Amino acid sequence: MRFPLLIAAAMAVAASACAPLRSHQGYVVDADLLNAVQPGVDTRQSVLATLGQPSFASQFNQGDWYYVSRDSRNYAFNTPKVREQVTVQISFDQSGNVSTIRKWGAEQVASISPAKRTTPTLGRERGFFADLFGNIGTVGAAGAGGGGAGGTRP
Repeated sequence: MRFPLLIAAAMAVAASACAPLRSHQGYVVDADLLNAVQPGVDTRQSVLATLGQPSFASQFNQGDWYYVSRDSRNYAFNTPKVREQVTVQISFDQSGNVSTIRKWGAEQVASISPAKRTTPTLGRERGFFADLFGNIGTVGAAGAGGGGAGGTRP
């Protein structure tokens, strides 16, 4: 009688470990507020009052504003996978009025995968034991320095 109950409990624990972890990062997009911003009508101040602070602002192109929203999911210890991403770019003209509004998804995101997870350095490669035992015999050797303040001993 207890054995089937223990098996059912173990299966429930195992199944809960496989539940996806969902997360949201960035701006919470409200379609009604976003549709309220109109090119040629709104200014920087009205966009700030309607949508709030942008996720980041461009340093070029008269300071375009970007609102980024990302929903991701992952299982246990795996790398999170992007489920949905919305990026809204609001461009301003010289006088600070909204000129264009662009919206795109995750298809514009570049996936970068480095070739190696190490940083190349100059010099020779040494292993663990070479680092551990490499200085044996060099302490106090002639010409190796370490002779005190005067450099040589009488």
